[in-house]
Amino acid sequence: MSRPDDAELMQAVLGGDAARSRALAEALVADGGDLVGAVERGFVAGIRRAGELFEEGEFFLPELVQAAEAMKAAMAVVTPVLRAHGGSRASKGRVVIGTVKGDVHDIGKTLVATLLQANGFEVHDLGADVPVETFVSRAREVAADIVAASALLTTTMPAQRELVGAVRAAGLDASVRVLVGGSPTTSAWARDIGAAHAENAMRAVDVAESLVRR
Repeated sequence: MSRPDDAELMQAVLGGDAARSRALAEALVADGGDLVGAVERGFVAGIRRAGELFEEGEFFLPELVQAAEAMKAAMAVVTPVLRAHGGSRASKGRVVIGTVKGDVHDIGKTLVATLLQANGFEVHDLGADVPVETFVSRAREVAADIVAASALLTTTMPAQRELVGAVRAAGLDASVRVLVGGSPTTSAWARDIGAAHAENAMRAVDVAESLVRR
């Protein structure tokens, strides 16, 4: 396969075609050209446009999830190559993210993680059913700027409050912010527990950017 152009990369993500995105990423790597630039102008531009279409009501959640999966497939190919060659995109900040203990819902959290990564954050995804202690230890390990926790059940929301307290009790830098989300959560809940809040995946990117600027 010849070196793909930016429009091909963007369309593969917009179309939610993970196999195509992976193949195009492999072609980029084989070509040996400007990998970071191609990722930014192609794959990243595609996931950003998918987010815009979602906000405009042109895309719905299944399309956005598919676009995120296509983006993940591409990044799984290019990220190890960038690291091996000592190159990377400039990072806006480090985020540790997961779904809280007792909650196995993963789609929304994974979407947020993918969009954060696409928008320049270094993301450490812990998965689902994550104990508070794991959030804290990983945040300390990677010197996180943000700890993001999703709860999709009202019964697991108290773990978000516990996390805020644990982050503070652990003596992490005072600039470390906790960001919470999930369908039963609200901005009022977040204020009550001392965290920031995002009502959806695209909003999470905006909130994260505002947090690291403080």
